[in-house]
Amino acid sequence: MPHQNYQSIVDAATHCAYECEHCADACLGSMAECARLCRDCAEICWTAAAFMSRGSRFIPQVVRSCIEICEACAKECEKHDNEHCQSCAKACRRAAEEYRKVVSVAGVA
Repeated sequence: MPHQNYQSIVDAATHCAYECEHCADACLGSMAECARLCRDCAEICWTAAAFMSRGSRFIPQVVRSCIEICEACAKECEKHDNEHCQSCAKACRRAAEEYRKVVSVAGVA
């Protein structure tokens, strides 16, 4: 799949990373688990965007990890009523949905 075909997925990944960075910063000191998961999620989403941008052959492997981490982050953030946590959870769910497109095209379970 050419890297241009990943544009919607890259957009979702970078948006998720952005929201996670913001949420992690806001949760530091008060909600440690939320901040940790958000930092992990942001890091893997930035990485996924980079892999997709250069058309790496390892995209399916990275994306599988992204799905798992995005879902864990969304689940944690959904526990909190803060607007930043809710925005983060929504971005994580959208990114996981986009990542599933890569997995289904690649035929990777």
